Amino acid sequence: MRRITETKAIPFKTTRVNDPALAKGTTKVRSRGVAGARKLTYEVTFTGGAQTAKKLVREVVTRAPVNRVIAVGTKRTSRCDPNYSGGCVPIASDVDCAGGSGNGPAYVSGPVRVVGSDIYDLDRDGDGIACDD
Repeated sequence: MRRITETKAIPFKTTRVNDPALAKGTTKVRSRGVAGARKLTYEVTFTGGAQTAKKLVREVVTRAPVNRVIAVGTKRTSRCDPNYSGGCVPIASDVDCAGGSGNGPAYVSGPVRVVGSDIYDLDRDGDGIACDD
């Protein structure tokens, strides 16, 4: 009878965690996984030079695996201009009131309230309400 020792890898696991700081639909590896290791000791019986029995007598984890952690983005990115409320004024090179005489490329159906700078000049009469004609 002989004792034989083998080393075997312990695979790492992958966990996913939500991250409100990352944009929705993006992922980032927070920590990469590292395989662990275990040492297996067997008593092996040989008869006539051939192995006839093998019994595990000891198992020791010599290095624990480290899980891989992947952050999954949950932050919604707004495509609406924060200078307006009450409707989504798209962020574009130019925005005009829908049904008006403007040539876009983007349009908004009003009315919407101007809460910041009227960067697209949608509030022609200056009353704080855009696209209300």
